[in-house]
Amino acid sequence: MIEGTVIKSTGSWYHVQTTDEVYQCRVSGKFRLDGLKLTNPVAVGDQVMIELGKDEEVWGTIKKILPRKNYVVRQSPRKKHFVHLLASNIDQAILLVTIVEPLLKQGFIDRFLLMTEPYDIPVTIVFNKSDLYEEKNLDLYNYMKAIYENIGYQVILCSAIDANGLNNLRKILKDKTSLIAGQSGVGKSTIVNSIDDEIEIDTQKLSDYSGKGQHTTTFAEMHPLSFGGQIIDTPGIKTLGFNHLEKKDIAHNFRELFALSTNCKYNNCMHRQEPHCAVKEALEEGRISELRYSNYLQLLEEVEDQNYWELYTDF
Repeated sequence: MIEGTVIKSTGSWYHVQTTDEVYQCRVSGKFRLDGLKLTNPVAVGDQVMIELGKDEEVWGTIKKILPRKNYVVRQSPRKKHFVHLLASNIDQAILLVTIVEPLLKQGFIDRFLLMTEPYDIPVTIVFNKSDLYEEKNLDLYNYMKAIYENIGYQVILCSAIDANGLNNLRKILKDKTSLIAGQSGVGKSTIVNSIDDEIEIDTQKLSDYSGKGQHTTTFAEMHPLSFGGQIIDTPGIKTLGFNHLEKKDIAHNFRELFALSTNCKYNNCMHRQEPHCAVKEALEEGRISELRYSNYLQLLEEVEDQNYWELYTDF
């Protein structure tokens, strides 16, 4: 067997890069992840051991997944109690959003951070399409920038049209393995193409009817960067659900709430109606974001509203 890195996933086939060749591989056996049920057992970024075919064709079988330093999972959009591996062994994540075309969905930012926070994966939030921003849009950007920089996330402004922020983004990506993600239509493929002339990904315009994006990337793929490092491009994400999480998972991974929770009277405080809650006190004093807190409450309600069949049964 030889060792390699998974650089592309197309569903049933995985492309594995070894020191001298790229092999198309299938998976042998079943793999699980911390007791979770997976729709895809192997992710782009995985280090694997493969067994080559007997013929001279460039194919093989993945026999073993080497220990992961981290991974990013999302709830499967088709099977509620399954999770889908987005990527593994990454140094950071780049989340692309935009304020216009399509309109900003701020709640999506917090949902994405809920995927990366459990594994201490640094996240840079990139507000794209800045060439379209009017003064009111820039005011909203600065407001959002303050919220997330105050709790330790990096935030930058970017545009592929006028090259605003591209050099800054290249510096962030250099010599690192980065997951790049975002909702459909935020211009992810265009940005990826713009940061490196040697990468070419198909792009599409927003739907004139719905104003929403269309999927241009249909599978995850790792691209080497000519200036050092690699990016893992992922399909556009429409929604993010968390049926596989419990209430404590939500509470522990809103970082500013978790930091304050040590001062709450009760160890199991959910920061809602409990007395002597340090989070509620900070909210009243304006020390934490009302937007973030509102999204936190919504996620708690979503988890609480699940019943047994939603958690453990796929129809």
